[in-house]
Amino acid sequence: MLADGIFKANDIRGLVSGPQIEWDSAGAEALGQAFGRLNPDGAMVVSHDMRDSGPELMEAFVAGATSQGVDVTVIGLASTDQLWFASGWLDLPGAQFTASHNPAAYNGVKFCQRQAQPVSPHFLVELADLSRQIDAGTVSLAPAARPGQVTGRDLLDDYAAYLRSLVDLDRCRRLKVVIDAGNGMAGHTVPAVLGPYDLDLIGLYLDLDGSFPNHQPNPLVPENLVDAQRAVVQHQADLALVFDGDADRCFVIDERGEVVAPSTITALIAVEQLAREPGGVIVINTITSDAVRQIVSERGGRVVESRVGHTYVKAKMAEQRAIFGGEHSAHYYFRDFWGADTGLLAGLHVLARLGHDHRPLSELVAEYTRFVGSGEINSTVRDPDRCQAAVAQAFAGQGEVEWGDGVKVTGDGWWFNLRPSNTEPLLRLNVEARDTVQMASLRDQVLHVIATEEAV
Repeated sequence: MLADGIFKANDIRGLVSGPQIEWDSAGAEALGQAFGRLNPDGAMVVSHDMRDSGPELMEAFVAGATSQGVDVTVIGLASTDQLWFASGWLDLPGAQFTASHNPAAYNGVKFCQRQAQPVSPHFLVELADLSRQIDAGTVSLAPAARPGQVTGRDLLDDYAAYLRSLVDLDRCRRLKVVIDAGNGMAGHTVPAVLGPYDLDLIGLYLDLDGSFPNHQPNPLVPENLVDAQRAVVQHQADLALVFDGDADRCFVIDERGEVVAPSTITALIAVEQLAREPGGVIVINTITSDAVRQIVSERGGRVVESRVGHTYVKAKMAEQRAIFGGEHSAHYYFRDFWGADTGLLAGLHVLARLGHDHRPLSELVAEYTRFVGSGEINSTVRDPDRCQAAVAQAFAGQGEVEWGDGVKVTGDGWWFNLRPSNTEPLLRLNVEARDTVQMASLRDQVLHVIATEEAV
């Protein structure tokens, strides 16, 4: 089974349990056959996260791919950035079975080409069309004359060693660090990567559990950060690192228990990367703080803007040979990591920067914070296009209106962006202004227009 709605802009994601199942192992096998037929390389690497449905779906996918003659390297339990590493390290296209931050009833797949490069939107459309036809029985693919071979391989130690080779933590002051894995894949990767360092680690929810018994694995939702914020203060820690379910994102909390905005972390790492390579390109998305643009320009770098989403940012990273990229959602991309996103490498850079500085994190990041942001505010609406148009019309005389990744309105010292989610039936609002009063006023005006439009 493969429901139409599971095919998203950047990946596949849908319900695999409950009363409204959207895809299953038969659908995963059809997906594997389609990927095998469309894959020109004849080989690939696959893995899965800690969700209960992961092994069964991955095995069905592998059966489909090998039926088309594709050789498959299975690295088993892995974070998404571990799969990106495997793709780059082994020079193979890849598929990671994960639903990222979604609740336990979901699963999905993230794909990449060789060297962890993104698949194109056209490829995803082709994959969706062919796999649905196979699943429906309207297309039948003949088995390959030589079935593909399956090889198991454990790359966790290689992945950990590679990340450690990119960041110098050996001469840092000793830090006390809270790690909140949210029962997700960071519980698998963080001990392997950080274990050899002289750090005082305080672990929260490191046990792998796809039912997420403690909190949902989505650090964009403030309530999912509360435990780590409390632990930082309680243990007088220097900072906390909070990961999403598949550990490709990392949120940072300072010593006061305050969340450090991902745009601030983007600016901090960008400055470090530009010191190593002056004049380099930094990729940001449409809702990254203007502070990043200003700081990168001041340090002699160049900013290139991308649409929101890992597929788009990775494509822009490759196109521009960018040294680093960051998104508002705490995805961080590194040229040294095949242009792919890795939450743990970003965390290592923050630890290194803090460990070589005598100041607390709140003081260190203050120089990279120049505006006040709303954070991402989600609204469930019946007609996203109509709501966006209504907001654009309401603000037409107040700022410059741009359509692209949703609608963005820019004024003197402020902007907001309203865009539909790639994975959920939501409109996402982000607002930035010079001060809290102006930000709150803009935020409330936009939300009022949305509410009024929904009431019609």
